[in-house]
Amino acid sequence: MRKFLVVALMLAVAGCQQQSGGGGGGGAAATPQTDDQKTFYALGLTLGRQIQVFDMTPEELEFVKAGLTASVTNKEPAVDIQTFGPKLPELARTRSTARAEKEKEKAKGFLEQAAKEEGAVRTESGLIYKSLTEGTGAQPGPTDIVKVNYRGTLPDGKEFDSSYKRNEPAQFPLNGVIKCWTEGVGKMKVGGKAKLVCPSDLAYGDRGTPGIPGGSALVFEVELLDVQKNEPPPSMPAMPGQPTAPGQPAAPGGQPAKK
Repeated sequence: MRKFLVVALMLAVAGCQQQSGGGGGGGAAATPQTDDQKTFYALGLTLGRQIQVFDMTPEELEFVKAGLTASVTNKEPAVDIQTFGPKLPELARTRSTARAEKEKEKAKGFLEQAAKEEGAVRTESGLIYKSLTEGTGAQPGPTDIVKVNYRGTLPDGKEFDSSYKRNEPAQFPLNGVIKCWTEGVGKMKVGGKAKLVCPSDLAYGDRGTPGIPGGSALVFEVELLDVQKNEPPPSMPAMPGQPTAPGQPAAPGGQPAKK
């Protein structure tokens, strides 16, 4: 419920800006011109991504606008917030589940076509891996830190993320990302480039994430730039007579007892 309260608060801020005549006289302009207008427009985009979970129709969106306007202008609300506010989480779950099922159904044909591309390999997990350029450098292990450039798109080709546009490669432990990246990038070598087509259960699942609908398949083009070994910190030597791991009995001299 806390998430919905945050969203409501942000909507109220956006509504206040609109009521203050940010566009001058005739309301906010359709196309933002000033930096402030562009920033508030970005706020609207952010909010839109956050409430995509409701999968609203245009008519339902009008009710959201009406509720927002009533709250911002201190008008008498048409419904009791104490009664219907608590229904938001369940509505979100119902709508998101239904939308995820539709997305997964749409993705079936897309995944089948991707698996038929020349050079594509579908792994046991369902990942579709296609090498675009073979690398010649180091191959990362599951816990290594990788440095990559990448572009992510939805099945319809819409781009949702790109390190190229930020002009800043990403760097992260390979076991700290979505499953299709852990598996797919783990097949690459430094200097290589690959296409990863990810079913939703290897990506963001039924819940999705802002900008990515639940149940959606994803496509990534990834360049592996560098690999750094992520060595675990050296363990402290055990004191004589002390166990070296929780719940593990110690042998004489502080060494783990053999089982």
